[in-house]
Amino acid sequence: MKDIKKILQQLRSMASENEVVEFKEAKNGYDFKKLGKYFSALSNEANLNHVESAWLVFGIKDKDKSIVGTSFRSDNTHLMSLKSEIAQHTTNNITFVEIHEVIEPEGRILLFEIPATPRGIPMAWQGHYYGRNDEVLTGLNIEKIERIRNQKTRQDWSIEICEEASIQDLSTAAIAKAREAFKTKNQHLKAEIDTWSDKTFLNKAKVCINGKITNTAILLLGKPESEHFISPALAHITWILKDKDNIEKDYEHFSCPFILSVDKVFAKIRNLKYRYMRDENTLFPEEVNQYEPYIIREALHNCIAHQDYRKANRIIVIESEDDKIIFVNGGTFLPETVENVLNIDAPQLDYRNDFLVNAMVNLNMIDTIGSGIRRMFIMQKNKFFPLPDYDFSDGNVKMTVIGKILDINYARKLAQMPNLSLNDILLLDKVQKRKILSNEALKYLRKKKLVEGRKNNLYISSNVAKETGQKEDYIKMQGFDNQYYKELILKYLTEFEEATKQDIEKLILDKLPNILSVEQKKNKIKYILYSMSKKDKTIENKGSNRYAKWVKL
Repeated sequence: MKDIKKILQQLRSMASENEVVEFKEAKNGYDFKKLGKYFSALSNEANLNHVESAWLVFGIKDKDKSIVGTSFRSDNTHLMSLKSEIAQHTTNNITFVEIHEVIEPEGRILLFEIPATPRGIPMAWQGHYYGRNDEVLTGLNIEKIERIRNQKTRQDWSIEICEEASIQDLSTAAIAKAREAFKTKNQHLKAEIDTWSDKTFLNKAKVCINGKITNTAILLLGKPESEHFISPALAHITWILKDKDNIEKDYEHFSCPFILSVDKVFAKIRNLKYRYMRDENTLFPEEVNQYEPYIIREALHNCIAHQDYRKANRIIVIESEDDKIIFVNGGTFLPETVENVLNIDAPQLDYRNDFLVNAMVNLNMIDTIGSGIRRMFIMQKNKFFPLPDYDFSDGNVKMTVIGKILDINYARKLAQMPNLSLNDILLLDKVQKRKILSNEALKYLRKKKLVEGRKNNLYISSNVAKETGQKEDYIKMQGFDNQYYKELILKYLTEFEEATKQDIEKLILDKLPNILSVEQKKNKIKYILYSMSKKDKTIENKGSNRYAKWVKL
């Protein structure tokens, strides 16, 4: 049974509304048609954001989340009839999961629990589809409509049967390893498993279906020469070693069975010892592996589980001598963002290869509790190493793991800030890497006073700079007050009587915020000169616009 008061508390603690939560005062009532539009929008967004339910809350101010109370349908019978009234106008007559009523000293609150629309079926209200753009109610755009519809048409390639293949096309060594892994996963069946035939075992492990060989069986357990059964899909993992200049030094291809190949790929990776002074108060260094074995295996298994095999791509592992490993698999990242994975910290609702994922769970290659990626982040954080970096820009998933510390002082100080969550550190990591943040992430960081600056020119706040020993970097990023630059120009003109555009740029260009591009810095100088000549009346241009000659008035 849901603890609705706890859910209410969690919703009110959010920094702002988002695509799946909406607050309305609705003190005296609320328009029925608009309520229906929100039902459609929140249901669609819940599906797209991989959550089971969205929430529409009456009786609370959006701005400060204070309780104002609502008298909307105060009679319980009238309130509950809303379920059938809404269902008359929605897709497949879907309605609220429940309408929860909470009575607080400040007033009555209603929480409408709205289900995520079923996979492949956008939710309509009176024949129209609605969605959300951040906090704004809008029509559901065509891209989102198609994304929902494609959920229905997407077929699970991994469950398809290889009609011409037989159990003789599977590796006996791979089957033996799969048995041991299945025993580890099912200790209570350990003795019984030994009595099963290979066919029985593969059926029970859900690698095969009624003795028929699936694409999953070929990938995980197939002999190398059996790969042709899944053509044009590839069962290839390519390991590449590159030097510091990104020149290829060595490579090797690995085919099925993947349950054995992952160990061979792992053996190729040079996992050197890394020594560093974790504690600045001791002379004894910490000695750790550059790469946690768990991270390498988790990354490899994720590539196998989530590869879009219809694209006929290889899984690629690039080991670089400048202390990083890049894992690449074909296909989009279904949770859409890493933040979705870290914040929800639960199993995905939607997998590209459901049958393959289930088989890998049964063979103890991955788990279903959704904590694999989160655990990788925590391992890197605890070692003071940079967090894993994800890139989805080319329609593939590329994850980079760095096996060294980039800034030991910053890492030490960051570790000493106990109020920072893993998500906080991830977002700050993005700020440091000059990556674009979502509006919701930006609002969150601003509320916690972790960043300053404009959306496209963010930098860590003075609070973080002070705690992490980056005060000089903070000043360089923030720059100085305009008055400081004006005084520099006036001092220059007092000393040398006149200055060209090049003279002034040479004087202050390197003192402007590092966060600005060269072009942005030059535009700022133009603004400062305009302000001094037109507003302050402290300087004037005795030359032309093209060949300026600034003098002091």
